[in-house]
Amino acid sequence: MGNRKRQSAQAAKEAKKQLAFAKLNNCPTSPRKMRLVADQVRGEDVNKALAILKFSPKEASRRLEKLLLSALANWQAKNEEADIEKAALFVKEIRVDGGNMLKRLRPAPQGRAHRIRKRSNHVTLVIGSNNSEN
Repeated sequence: MGNRKRQSAQAAKEAKKQLAFAKLNNCPTSPRKMRLVADQVRGEDVNKALAILKFSPKEASRRLEKLLLSALANWQAKNEEADIEKAALFVKEIRVDGGNMLKRLRPAPQGRAHRIRKRSNHVTLVIGSNNSEN
């Protein structure tokens, strides 16, 4: 029984080595705007995702491009002997959650005030490898 547990733990460790993630917290962009760009790269090959982000006119794409490069560097640090081209990396998961909200007041007619909600978001990006021989 102990041998099987050890083997499954070893397999889990190898599977974990194929994944790398990066997080971006409190990004001052609304989650809705960030999700528009995140949906474009979800499930894509890493090189294709970088090309999409580089040529996208949206401001959120610059931040996601930097985050994807960070996740690539994290994967490279985990797998120093592996080659990025042979690994066939892809964007396994990209999640955009709401972050802190700054609440501000804007003057409104007749002495009233309207509340402005300046939204931020948290992005979690996970890249994985299609090849299991690495």
